[in-house]
Formats: sequence, C-alpha cells, structure tokens
Amino acid sequence: MAPLLVIPDGTVSYDVHGPADGPTVVLVPGLGDLRSSWRDLVGPLVDAGHRVVTTDVRGHGDGTHGFTRHGVEPTADDVRELLDTLDVDAEHPAVLVGASFAAGAVARVAAQDPDRVRGVVLVAYAGNGEPAGRSVRLQIRLLLARPWGPRAWTGFYRSLLRGRKAAWTDAHLADLRRALRDPAALADVRALALALVGGGHRTLLGQVTRPVLVVTGTLDPEHPDPTAAHAATMAAVPHDAVTGVLVPEAGHYPQHQRPDVVVPALLDFLAGLTTRGDVTRGGVA
Repeated sequence: MAPLLVIPDGTVSYDVHGPADGPTVVLVPGLGDLRSSWRDLVGPLVDAGHRVVTTDVRGHGDGTHGFTRHGVEPTADDVRELLDTLDVDAEHPAVLVGASFAAGAVARVAAQDPDRVRGVVLVAYAGNGEPAGRSVRLQIRLLLARPWGPRAWTGFYRSLLRGRKAAWTDAHLADLRRALRDPAALADVRALALALVGGGHRTLLGQVTRPVLVVTGTLDPEHPDPTAAHAATMAAVPHDAVTGVLVPEAGHYPQHQRPDVVVPALLDFLAGLTTRGDVTRGGVA
C-alpha cells in the first residue's frame, strides 16, 4: 500500500524508492495520469544514488477523491507539503520534475521556495495561463462523463502518444481506464481538466532562480509547433542556467515514449548540479 500524504482537503498517494540519504528527486505526473508513468526513470535514478519519490496529483491514484480545488496552484501546495513530509530543507534540497500542467506546478514551487530546490525539470511544459474557448469546456464536460468517460480519456491519452510507445503502454492505459471507473475519480479528472482550460494559472516560471531542464517531444500534439513551444519555454526562464532537450519520435509523454533519450539527459542534468555547484542559497551561482 502506497504511503499517503495528508493535506487539508484529503490525501495524496506517493512512493519512495532508493536510499533514504540520497539526493531527492520528486516526479509529478500530469492530468489524468498516474505516478507509475515514471517507471522507466525510477530504476536509473535509484542506481545513480538518488532517493526517488513518485507522487500522484490530488484526486488521482490511491488517495482520496472529491477535492474542491484543482490546478497549478493547489498542486504546487501539495508538492510543498510533500517536501515537508520528506524533510527536504535548505541543507537537503530536492530536484523537482513535473509533466504537462505539473511542470508549471513544480516551477511555481521553485519560484516560491527556492532554498529547498536544487533544480527543476519541465517535461511537456504547459502554462495554462490562457483560457480555452467555451466549446472546449463543453467537450470536456461531455467526454469525461459516465459511462463513457474512462474510455474517452484513455483514447485521448493515446492520441497524445505520437511516435514511439513503451512496451507497457496498453497495460498503463488499462490501469487508467480501471481507475476512472470510480465515479469520484472521474469527477476529479474532469474538474482538473476544466480548471486547467479555464486558464488564469500562474506557474511563476519567470521567477525561477534554479537551473532548469526543458524536455519536449518533437511530435507533441498539444502544440501547433512543438519546437517553437520548446524555445518559448526556455526563453521564459529568467537566467542562463537552462538547457533543453527536443526528444524525437515522442509526443506529450517523452518520459515513457523515449526514456533512452530522457534518462541520460536527466542524469547529466543532475550530475551537473552536483559538480558545478550551480545552486546557492537564494539563487543561481
């Protein structure tokens, strides 16, 4: 049974892998996904000596359902609570890795609590600052409704997997569909989706003072031009300690579509934080 993070509105499930005294890396998935989506990164990170924490977002996975707040800001609050539980402090800061909207959430944590963050990794970054049209909101309400919602969501997830796919993709989609058969779980995914397309979220990426790695799939259908979106994300970082990896043959989930590219890039980024000593209290050296 996964441990549960207790927050004011309920509980959030997470797992801890690797040595208790290793440098902490926290991995946060995106909308409608599960912490198991990071499975191909966990082993290599543990082998490199890291304490690896994979967490669900509120309303997903094995935690409670029925949350009233969803989006970038509540997810950032939950990540901060998790850092408290993990005893992450200025002496033992963590690297935060987020996917899609959760990339914005971990950027927000780094901007607001830099002393506890060594670096930030943005995978398929989504800012969710601008609202979508009314028709998009209506489509979400219709698609993520019972009884077809679980199948509709996994169909949409599959559409974002342009390029290569992991050998375990079908099993993962089955897990997602099974989880969403719980009406309360489906309601939380729908509420989060509606909150995100409503816009107005503030990732505070322009205030991040820690080193940043940006990872983008070249086939990501969430962007009309993924390469341009990748460049824009990198340009939004307000300092020069930012590196980027465009991942070929990958869509919105490069972490499990191309772990052969993402894992070495992440390990290089982590090693650079250790050897260059980029992180100082309050900023980038």
